[in-house]
Amino acid sequence: MAATRLELNLMRLLSRCEALAAERRDPEEWRLEKYVAALEDMLRELKKQSSKPAPELLNEYSRKVDFLKGLLEAEKLSSSMEKALANQFLAPGRTPTTAKERTPATKTVHLQTKARCTGQMRSELLGTGQFIVPPSALSRSCDSGCLEGFTSDEKQSAVELDAVLQHHQDMQEKLAEEMLSLARSLKNNTLAAQNVIKQDNQTLSHSLRMADQSFEKLKDESDRLEQHAKKSVDWLLWIMLIVVCFIFISMILFIRIFPKLK
Repeated sequence: MAATRLELNLMRLLSRCEALAAERRDPEEWRLEKYVAALEDMLRELKKQSSKPAPELLNEYSRKVDFLKGLLEAEKLSSSMEKALANQFLAPGRTPTTAKERTPATKTVHLQTKARCTGQMRSELLGTGQFIVPPSALSRSCDSGCLEGFTSDEKQSAVELDAVLQHHQDMQEKLAEEMLSLARSLKNNTLAAQNVIKQDNQTLSHSLRMADQSFEKLKDESDRLEQHAKKSVDWLLWIMLIVVCFIFISMILFIRIFPKLK
């Protein structure tokens, strides 16, 4: 299917952004950020069109736009170490944007940025007063026989670099241990919460069973009380009838025995 006008414009602007990203830019350069924002708007409009490209091509466009956006965000970080770490998580495009490219431009930009950040980080780490090496890390960095044949400055730089790497490795191991400890604690808390919930469910089920049994007993007692009340009313009625009959017969006898005076 032929590319639409919007897709052609997006490809041109994307190629221009990749070219700008490959160049060394001034900190006050604003064009790339504006171009990437325009790319995001064009990509949203392209996804809404009925004659949009194939899903794989749309995913590739999104991947490249996200790469450029992440590259700009990484450049705004303060330290070169943070920039290098942020660049490690960027995912460049897999296919070239234009037919003239042999390899994807975003991949080339990614390699250049990683090399630039690594160089800046190395310069900061080897510069004087930029990084204070812990004595313990310095003593573990290397022995006296590993730096033979180098000048004193080169030995000091190598020792400092090894110490910095060892220091960061120790920090990573410490973070890994803390994360593992947090994972164990979270697992234990989860199991404890599950046990508490299970016990609460059992208690609730037992309470419901007891409530059902109490309701059945109350219903039985109500039926018995109702039957007892009916029986009491029947006996009272019979007693009243007997008393009325007795009084009636007594009156008749009284009238017969004692006739009316003349």
